[in-house]
Amino acid sequence: MKRLYFFFTFSLIATASWAQDRVSGKVFATRSEVIAQNGMAATAQPLATQVALDILKKGGSAMDAAIAANAMLGLVEPNGCGIGGDVFAIIWDAKTQKLYGFNGSGRAPELLTMEVFKEKGLNQVPLLGPLPVSVPGCVDGWFQMHKRFGKLSMEEILQPSIDYANQGFPVSEVIAWQMNGMYEKMQDIPGFRKTYMPNGKNTPRKGEVFKNPDLGRTYSLIAKEGRSAFYEGEIARTIDRFMKENGGYLRYEDLKKHTSEWVDPVSTNYRGYDVWELPPNGQGIAVLQMLNILEGYDIKSMGFGSAEYLHLLTEAKKLAFEDRAKFYADPAFNQIPVEKLISKEYAEERRKLIDPQKAALSYPAGEIEKGNTTYLTVADKEGNMVSFIQSIYDEFGSGMVPDGLGFVLQNRGQQFNVQDENHWNSLAKGKRPFHTIIPAFVTKDGQPYISFGLMGGSVQPQGHTQIIVNLIDFGMNLQEAGDAPRMRHNGSSEPTGSQMTNGGSLNLESGFSYEVIRQLEEMGHRIEYSVGPYGGYQAILYDRINKVYIGASESRKDGQAAGY
Repeated sequence: MKRLYFFFTFSLIATASWAQDRVSGKVFATRSEVIAQNGMAATAQPLATQVALDILKKGGSAMDAAIAANAMLGLVEPNGCGIGGDVFAIIWDAKTQKLYGFNGSGRAPELLTMEVFKEKGLNQVPLLGPLPVSVPGCVDGWFQMHKRFGKLSMEEILQPSIDYANQGFPVSEVIAWQMNGMYEKMQDIPGFRKTYMPNGKNTPRKGEVFKNPDLGRTYSLIAKEGRSAFYEGEIARTIDRFMKENGGYLRYEDLKKHTSEWVDPVSTNYRGYDVWELPPNGQGIAVLQMLNILEGYDIKSMGFGSAEYLHLLTEAKKLAFEDRAKFYADPAFNQIPVEKLISKEYAEERRKLIDPQKAALSYPAGEIEKGNTTYLTVADKEGNMVSFIQSIYDEFGSGMVPDGLGFVLQNRGQQFNVQDENHWNSLAKGKRPFHTIIPAFVTKDGQPYISFGLMGGSVQPQGHTQIIVNLIDFGMNLQEAGDAPRMRHNGSSEPTGSQMTNGGSLNLESGFSYEVIRQLEEMGHRIEYSVGPYGGYQAILYDRINKVYIGASESRKDGQAAGY
């Protein structure tokens, strides 16, 4: 009876979600695409989008605007991002006509070893508190990318966020909801209550004006003194002191030694379009693996939302994520077979494991010899495009807020394996943990086409793949491709070492029919419904024929795409 009630409720929700009456386009689209000639910004919060546009109108580059938007998001979306975390980007430079990749992820503190966890009787890294904290790479990323692609001064770029931090801003709906769901777990973690619970009772509610003068002061130090303020100056010394006082292992020396890395993006061609991701320690190549597997099927003829398509998409995800659990890690410590994993030949081998009629309970990882985030994108009038993602990992990261700095430290180290020193993603001194945050880019005939991405942990490769398929196979426009109902498969295949053995569960967003749900169940998929874990998408497309930018930002977040 419970099961029947679930499906009856699910089918009602699905029917309601298709009820909008639009005069054009798909009925599930929440709005039209945004179209502009001179510049475009798409972020997860409208104030951040407006800050980015203001920077563009001042003559700033796409990179200047991206950094300004990221700084603003660290203020208005502190549960998902901030300078206590890491950053990755893919950048199209119009001058050199080339894509550049940037890995701004931090490393494990040198004092934090496997022995620490053995002594504490822990077989995994806790989610909260001092133990999962790794070196924040964001600020170094800002300055490295600004040096190469920036035009305005860092003072001009950070001033809008400094002003909002000091004067306050009204908290938006989804961000308020997310913050409200976490503060009870965070309130006793050092520094959290003072910064994010100004009334001492809860985090700010929707519409409340929130100020963070500590973050304003931190941004001012960075604007005036540069990168060194964070990694060698007052901010670094404050973090060092705070961690020592609260059982942490991150030290001044870890911050001082931090370096980011310029990397070459990697790609696969999907039906004539080159899809670009960054290589590990992130999970971007899972997208390329999934697309290579799906390319062997006539997806278009199956139709969007069909059981046949959703089944193949889910099985492709399972295959890619088994490899993700085994091989994706810091390339400085492992010889990761990226070329093999994203090859068409390897995809053909893996595709043979899929039963078109039955869900697999488990897949083996390939036999290859060892040898709450925010996403934003900006484009400027000169043709530069930035695909930019930044995160503190989980909601409010570690919860640790160093005295007087106004931001939380990330908990990205929670992804390390602390049981098996031979695992590719095992904890080691100075090692970068496995990363979930991934920016994406699409080129066509060697020219920029789409800069896009979405937030949400392991949903990101699944979301990227669905966006590409929606655009290319199902012919959706940029807004429709993001608004279309999504699936998210959950399994136990994680980079900490576990493998999927029970088939996992398939979460379906509202909008899929009961008939499709029933077919998937008959194939052996365990269907679940959940609120919120389907990502937060932003995208910009360059229309070469009309010489205009097209922007999209979905309704699952507070975001906005806007241009001029």
